[in-house]
Amino acid sequence: MALWMIWWNVVRGLRPAFSRKRTFLWFCVSLAGTCIRSDLAGVSSIVRSLGLKGKYYDRLLDMFHSNAIDLDYLAQLWTSIMMKVLEPFLMRANGRIVLLADGIKIAKSGKKMPGVKKLHQTSDSNTKPQYIFGHSCQSIALVVKAGLSQFALPLCCKIHEGAVFSNRDKRTLLDKLITLIYSLNINTSFLLIADAYYTSKKIIEPLLAAKDHLISGVKSNAVAYLPSLASSKKTRGRPRIYGKKLTLKNLFNDLSLFSTVESPIYGEKKVFMQVRTIDLLWKPVGVTVRFILCIHPTRGRKILLSTDTALSALEIIELYGVRFKIEVSYKQAIYSVGTYSYHFWMQVMKPRPRTSGNQYLHRESGQYRNLVRRKLRAYHCHMQLGVIAQGILNCLAVLKPEMIWRSFGSWLRTIRPGIPPSEKVVACALRNSFPDFLMNCPEKHTLAKFIQDRIDRERAEGLRLTG
Repeated sequence: MALWMIWWNVVRGLRPAFSRKRTFLWFCVSLAGTCIRSDLAGVSSIVRSLGLKGKYYDRLLDMFHSNAIDLDYLAQLWTSIMMKVLEPFLMRANGRIVLLADGIKIAKSGKKMPGVKKLHQTSDSNTKPQYIFGHSCQSIALVVKAGLSQFALPLCCKIHEGAVFSNRDKRTLLDKLITLIYSLNINTSFLLIADAYYTSKKIIEPLLAAKDHLISGVKSNAVAYLPSLASSKKTRGRPRIYGKKLTLKNLFNDLSLFSTVESPIYGEKKVFMQVRTIDLLWKPVGVTVRFILCIHPTRGRKILLSTDTALSALEIIELYGVRFKIEVSYKQAIYSVGTYSYHFWMQVMKPRPRTSGNQYLHRESGQYRNLVRRKLRAYHCHMQLGVIAQGILNCLAVLKPEMIWRSFGSWLRTIRPGIPPSEKVVACALRNSFPDFLMNCPEKHTLAKFIQDRIDRERAEGLRLTG
């Protein structure tokens, strides 16, 4: 029961994002079911995991579509709670917390699902098709360092493609990502780590204006400039800013300028790589940035960019190596938590061709556009619920690992000391202790009483929970 009391102390801090108490309680019910369910079959699995009566399936659907939830405020509260609870464990670089940003494409073939479009995937994996139909999302995660491991704790996720409500909306994915980051109201400076797609003026300029910084990869065709040499001869016009133009990939030609260092990348030992550091003017933003040219024995050549020139080459390489943690977080969200396992249809949606791209709605009626917004809001609510569920599982793994292993009640071939338990292990521990929470918590506990009154004691799940 102690695990669930910690769980509740975190979750009740989200109450201000709900205008109705009953909506908040149904959200907590969905969150508890998401944390302990053993299958990922959408809302049905929540009903099964908690042993609820079948008639409450519709109440859960109503909660996901409810206007009583302020999703932006919910993401802000979640971010502030995690930064406060996990403050000693946050990874920092030059005094700044570390954020990760990336996009994810979720396969959805439903013809009655708004926002579904044909998406291109670039991957070396043979298991991924080149084109899929689905939702294109972008997400933000916080880097946490616990024991010997690091992981990405998700903060928020939004669908940023597929539905266009105004033909005057010219925002790109980069514009929407930077808006998403600053909508979290993070009250401290941060360092954003992203891949080469996000190395853009639209990302860097807002970050620098807020005194935040970016570390990212650089495309192979990128160019930069040496500073202009001061001339003693006065000429007309503005003094030159940019000097000689350099194609960055050509800087690999002179290996004598590289130094050999031991790789600082997480998980690599006794691996040596060649590194060169050079500060150049980058024309899209007109400021000096630091470029790190790396030659790795197995990963090949890579060019990194850092807008914070106070960081050393090894620090930049180490930080960029943490970027793949958000990919691990996606894997857990898909296969362990079910963050993207929503199946909400829009019954009145007009049929669209299978090869279609964005769904343009500027010529549709106001009522139809509102129905599309309502459905997209339900998707975002489900994703934010999954984000919070995964974050709570990570939080418990960091704060109470011994308590989790005592409640695990199963077997693993290898338990690594100093490594927090995975989301699946924490979910199993919560599942095993959930009946104790329902039966032995104080009578005045609102959530336990709310769930007890809705359990179906004629089903096996209900009998297991009520003893």
